[in-house]
Amino acid sequence: MKRLFRYLTAYKAFFLPALGAMLIGIGLDMFNPRLQKLIIDEVIIGGNLKLFQGALLGLLGITLGRVVTGYAKEYLFDYGSQKVVADLRRDLFNHLQSLSFVFFDGINTGELMARLKEDVDNIWRTVAFGIMLFAEQLIYFLVSSILLFSLNWKLALVCLAVMPFIAWIAFRLERHIGEVYGKISDQGVIINTTAQENIAGVRLVKAFGREKYEIQKFLEQNQENYKLNVEQAKVWGWHFPKIEFLTNLVIVLTTTAGGLLVIEKEISIGTLVAFSNYIFMLIWPMRMLGWLTNMIAQCQASLKKLQNLFETEPTVKEPERPVVPSKIYGHIAFKNVGFEHNGIPILKNINLEVNPGKTLAIMGVTGSGKSSLINLIGRYYDCTTGGIFLDGINIKELPLNLLRKQIAVIMQDTFLFSETIAENIRFGNPEASESQIRATVVTAGVEEFLKELPAEIETVIGERGIGLSGGQKQRISIARALVKNSPILILDDATSNLDMETEYRIQKALDSYTGISKLIIAHRISAVKNADEIIIMESGEIVERGTHRQLLALKQRYYETYCEQFQGLLELQNEEAR
Repeated sequence: MKRLFRYLTAYKAFFLPALGAMLIGIGLDMFNPRLQKLIIDEVIIGGNLKLFQGALLGLLGITLGRVVTGYAKEYLFDYGSQKVVADLRRDLFNHLQSLSFVFFDGINTGELMARLKEDVDNIWRTVAFGIMLFAEQLIYFLVSSILLFSLNWKLALVCLAVMPFIAWIAFRLERHIGEVYGKISDQGVIINTTAQENIAGVRLVKAFGREKYEIQKFLEQNQENYKLNVEQAKVWGWHFPKIEFLTNLVIVLTTTAGGLLVIEKEISIGTLVAFSNYIFMLIWPMRMLGWLTNMIAQCQASLKKLQNLFETEPTVKEPERPVVPSKIYGHIAFKNVGFEHNGIPILKNINLEVNPGKTLAIMGVTGSGKSSLINLIGRYYDCTTGGIFLDGINIKELPLNLLRKQIAVIMQDTFLFSETIAENIRFGNPEASESQIRATVVTAGVEEFLKELPAEIETVIGERGIGLSGGQKQRISIARALVKNSPILILDDATSNLDMETEYRIQKALDSYTGISKLIIAHRISAVKNADEIIIMESGEIVERGTHRQLLALKQRYYETYCEQFQGLLELQNEEAR
């Protein structure tokens, strides 16, 4: 709640006038029963017609005043709450952008979407309506209670005697409904995740004919959500009728006791009518108490979840005293680097060096630590032991933004946005000119399929590049990295979906990018054979290193891979040699 209070105080220029309009409106409402009492006792019963016109004008003035103040209150509260929610959602999104890779490794997209949408919406409803109504109804209750005692203390005691029981039931309702709503919120995340994964992977589901399985999985989660909502309805149904009964009991008791006092001439009929109107100003807060407590319970549950996110800190942090070199050349050095993830050793005693203009190729079986190694260069994760140096500076001493600007990465999992091809390429460098975009399009081989598209480079592609082949998406991602024009280029199995001919052309084009450090992860010998150094990784360690010719001469792991990939060609050469 402290965080929410800070957002509210930031927009007090909206909320304070809204509060003032609300107070004026309540004050006008408090005069209404008094005027009704005056009309009944003095005009209708007393026959004083001179007061009639003034009383009617007073009622008309109160009605018009309530229209103006009501509009001002609703508009200002709603406008201010929209500002609060916009800031909250912005800050939450900004905070998520600051978190490290390790955070996203342990959370699913559906949960984060639920935090950004459902939980923020719950807070908006509370700020826009809940807080306003709670304050309004509380003032109505306090002021009308005082006025009831001023009219007749006996009747006031009859009314207020029932109120503690209503409040007790309402608080029990809040506690129980809050527990159930927390479960519903968590279950909503699971349903969102299940649906999001199915929709994102619908092609895989259909390809394997697993529609029935996915439907059953969703139905199970939906059934669990149904049970929790039924439980919420039971809690509501158990408590709310009791509140209804007690509030109606107040009306019955007041009408009965007030009628007897009128018969005994202790109070007038006008006083009883005014009293009845003030009673409704007591009853409505009591009736709304359950609904308001339910809303507040939802808001508290959502605030707690958001607070947990805000309290999550990035594991990779900015240096306290950053070093900002005038220029980065791209010399990379790993010195005794070790890396653990969730307590599991991933890399052990890595020592390597890449000079500007040179190419390092990394090979190894799946799980050998290749991607983990290159992820350490941009500090997506931090090494556990040893150090990584860029131009002799420990990368932990460089500002994160500066460090990552020096690295262009072509990731193994190609991700494209639902934008034009040009915008996806420009994502690597927002300031890139049209000529730069065109140049990288040629280098990456994107131009080869542009003419097949309806708007060529301005064609809007679907989510994650739907509508393009795997090779076409990879070529766009290569262009996106090249347009960044960084001193370090990392290709994480970036040509796996390309045919040999296209791969060869792109590699030849990449050779023209001189003066930059290149790190290539690949499984094909053809992709790494021209590298200045090739390392073979196994279980997080470098087990072989050298040039293509040196590794072939060793006749170990690299040689075995070479023989597997070029077996047919070797057999043909042997036959020709005979």
